[in-house]
Amino acid sequence: MTDTTHEPDFAPTRQFEVAGEDRRTTICFVGDSLVAGYADPKALGWVGRVLARTPHPGVDLNAYNLGVAGENSTDLLGRWQGETAVRWRDSNERRLVVGVGLNDLRAGLSTARSRLNLANILDDASSSAVSTFVVGPPPTVDPETNGRLQTLVDAQADVCSRRRVTYVDCFRPLLQHEQWNADLAATDGIHPGQAGYGLIAWLVLHAGWQHWLQLD
Repeated sequence: MTDTTHEPDFAPTRQFEVAGEDRRTTICFVGDSLVAGYADPKALGWVGRVLARTPHPGVDLNAYNLGVAGENSTDLLGRWQGETAVRWRDSNERRLVVGVGLNDLRAGLSTARSRLNLANILDDASSSAVSTFVVGPPPTVDPETNGRLQTLVDAQADVCSRRRVTYVDCFRPLLQHEQWNADLAATDGIHPGQAGYGLIAWLVLHAGWQHWLQLD
C-alpha cells in the first residue's frame, strides 16, 4: 500500500527567545525507554549524565525526564504537549529534547509516517516558542534492525536539518563501537548499561548541547 503522508511546509508562528537576566529554564525530555534510562544500574541513563555535566551558573535550570518504555513517534505526538505544559508552567524559557525511533520500526510505521510525526512535533513546538533538540536512536545488535534504523536516522536528520534543529546521530558513531556492542551483548541487545549510556551522553554533550542552552 502506498503511504500518502505528506510533510507540510515549515512555517512557525512564534519565535523562541532567551529570557534574559531572569532565566527560568525548564527542559522536558520526551521519548522512549532509552530516554528513560531503562536497564542502567545507576538509574541515570544518558539524560541524568548529561544534566550532571551541564553547568548553569546564573540560570534557574529544571529538567523532567518524561520517557516512556515502548513509545513510538505516534504515541509521542499525542501526549507531549499535555505532559510538558504543566512542567513549563513557571518557566520563561521552554526547551524540549526528543528521542524516539526504534519503536517506530516495531510498530510498523513507515519512514514517511515517522518523519511526519517528528516534523509535526518540531513544528508544533516551534509555533509555541519552544526550542527543540533531537537525539537519534542508537544501533542494536541485530543487523537487519540496524539496516532499517539507518534509513530512519537519515530521515530524522533531514527533518531536523530543514528546521535548523540540532540532531545527534547516535547510530553511526556507535555502530562499530566495541564498548557499545559489548554493553548491548551483556543486556537485551537494545538497551545499554552504564558504559553505553555514558557514550550517548558524550555524543549529546559534544553536539552543541551547551550552545543550544546558551550556557557557553
